[in-house]
Amino acid sequence: MIIGITGSSGAGKSTVCEMIEKTYNSKTITADKIARKLSEKGTEYLNEIIQRFGNNVLTENGDLNRRKLANIIYSSKQKRQELNQITFKYIKKEIEKEIKNSNNKIITIDAPLLIEADMKKLCDTTIAVVSEDKEIQIQRRDKIDRKHAVARLGAQHPNEFYTENCEYTIVNNEKLEEQIKNVIEKIMLNF
Repeated sequence: MIIGITGSSGAGKSTVCEMIEKTYNSKTITADKIARKLSEKGTEYLNEIIQRFGNNVLTENGDLNRRKLANIIYSSKQKRQELNQITFKYIKKEIEKEIKNSNNKIITIDAPLLIEADMKKLCDTTIAVVSEDKEIQIQRRDKIDRKHAVARLGAQHPNEFYTENCEYTIVNNEKLEEQIKNVIEKIMLNF
């Protein structure tokens, strides 16, 4: 059973995936981790990013400067779409490979852009993870400053986009564990 898990930045997707993994012995495939691996020096993906955005998105030693690239794409919807076009094809291919090589009965795909990347087709069902507290979402982005965290959240879809495009919704609050249990039980009944 393949469960796609999506939501905006800092909503708690990773936490939900970890809890499912712990309780149901599932495997989590994380789109962001795949993107990091794909963007290592010398990869086809990184070369395509350099072709499109130039060498100024690299560090002095030739690694991808994620912060510079993020600043570019979060200040321009067009540039964000261009990066997504490049990224989606590579990530989708890697996710398909990981699914094929997994023996787990349940696989969760943690992907903020699951819907936009048309990866719902890979899933048996989908869960939207939403947070009703934007301030907590901003604080969860501890590796970036507040200004950039606010800009990233502002460039993403509202909660309604995720809830309307997914079969199930989990609100990241104090009843998180209970909600996960209820949703997974419903999914298993319908599977």
